[in-house]
Amino acid sequence: MTVTRALPGRNASPRTARAINDRLALRLLQQEGPLTAGQLKELTGMSRPSVADLVERLQDSGLIEVVGEAGEDRRGPNARVYGIVADRAYVAGLDIRVESIRVEIADLLGRTVARADLHVPDGADPAGTVAEGVALLRRAIRTAGATELHTVACGAPGLVDPETGRLRAANALRSWHADLVDEIRSRLGVPVLLENEVNLAAVAEQRVGAARNDDTFVLLWIGGGVGAAVVLDGKLRRGASGGAGEVGFLPLLGTPELPTATDCDNGYHGLVGSRAVCALAREHGIPVGGADEAEGAAAAVTAALAGGAATEGFLAELSTRIAVGAAAICAVLDPGRVVLAGEVAQAGGAALAERVAECLGRISPLPTVVRASAVHGGAVLRGAVVTATDAAQEELFAPAV
Repeated sequence: MTVTRALPGRNASPRTARAINDRLALRLLQQEGPLTAGQLKELTGMSRPSVADLVERLQDSGLIEVVGEAGEDRRGPNARVYGIVADRAYVAGLDIRVESIRVEIADLLGRTVARADLHVPDGADPAGTVAEGVALLRRAIRTAGATELHTVACGAPGLVDPETGRLRAANALRSWHADLVDEIRSRLGVPVLLENEVNLAAVAEQRVGAARNDDTFVLLWIGGGVGAAVVLDGKLRRGASGGAGEVGFLPLLGTPELPTATDCDNGYHGLVGSRAVCALAREHGIPVGGADEAEGAAAAVTAALAGGAATEGFLAELSTRIAVGAAAICAVLDPGRVVLAGEVAQAGGAALAERVAECLGRISPLPTVVRASAVHGGAVLRGAVVTATDAAQEELFAPAV
């Protein structure tokens, strides 16, 4: 990693200069792992006395600690290896879907320490589901050995109102989603961040997945729902009303009807959503299984990829359908990279992504790389944890800023 020292302005006070250097050191320890004082000196360009003062300040603040020594033959302060105190704070990520709630507790470095899941059946009592969701989170906190959380980040389907920070009603969204987030805010009394679940998947892909370190890309979610997340010039773009990426509502010419403001079944969602994928699979004689449509669609794609020439027609049609939406997005944004995520795309993996890329290359003049999601264990949940961890670090590292 190449680090450029952040030099304070000419009129910066000594306190400000120390704060800048402390923040730089903390970020290095976060990104590079435990380091010796000598390594911090090399990476920051600071003098040895300045690094010694910095290390002492950060130890006194409880943000770093000695985690070992650089080698048995070395002695003295520079031989000590310093690392961030990971259990200084804990965060939680929640993936709130129509049919499930998933929780992950992580330490200050984003390392998972506990997980918990809850299945939400059709027709479940909303008030009961909210209570069970809060109880699920509390159990995960106890399992992690934490007394409290610093920050919680939740991902849920639907639009997040930029003014109120609450979920806006959508046709597939049940009432308990917004109520659960509100109840967590009320019960825990800690910052609770709310984001559209596809946006959080993009956060995860940018940090640790198929778009790692990319400043501009689009994540296209193909699964139980259909949506997109837009990252331009390093920033997640939510739009004026929080609805950027609602590509399920893209109108399609040649269909009997158009989508409406409350129903996207006659839009792009009706072309590549899990119900449409299941119907397409049945047309091609491919078995559809699973507990719900999303699982059934994913299972059909998996079966098709193992079926050889007999199932190539299904895969070709599905790839074309996905590429149609990708081409529309690329024509407007020209992101250069599209990451396919969601249950269907995850089941298709690299093989499906290659087929989509080939089709996209035929219908769009814009060079675009298509990649399958590379985040394992749930991109939405990982994105929620990353978001909560970033927020906690921003505040806890602030005394050194």
